[in-house]
Amino acid sequence: MKNKSNFINSLSNALLGFIYCVRSENHFRIHLKLAGLALALSWFFQISASKWLLVVFSITLVLSLEMLNTAIERAIDLYTGERHPLAQVAKDVAAGAVLVAALNALIVGAVVFLPEIYRYF
Repeated sequence: MKNKSNFINSLSNALLGFIYCVRSENHFRIHLKLAGLALALSWFFQISASKWLLVVFSITLVLSLEMLNTAIERAIDLYTGERHPLAQVAKDVAAGAVLVAALNALIVGAVVFLPEIYRYF
């Protein structure tokens, strides 16, 4: 029974982390809206299963890295309340990881959706 309780607590904590990002991070909300658009377009154009996987993987990669970026920023802010060059590097690198994932998602979106949009019109 203890393992089930630990699992539920872990799941609850993960959900709280997700909710924190939704409530406090503007970029996370933007990524969620774009993810919703990508999923709606995927449904509308009835894309193949392999394309669905690319879209979903791209979405989860961006959202996961955005959450990790938030965690890194908050941990650094907790550790030091003052500006430090290495703290800034860590924050910048974490933000850069989100940027790389977002650019990947943009490329995937273009490859998946532009031909569909072209065919539709």
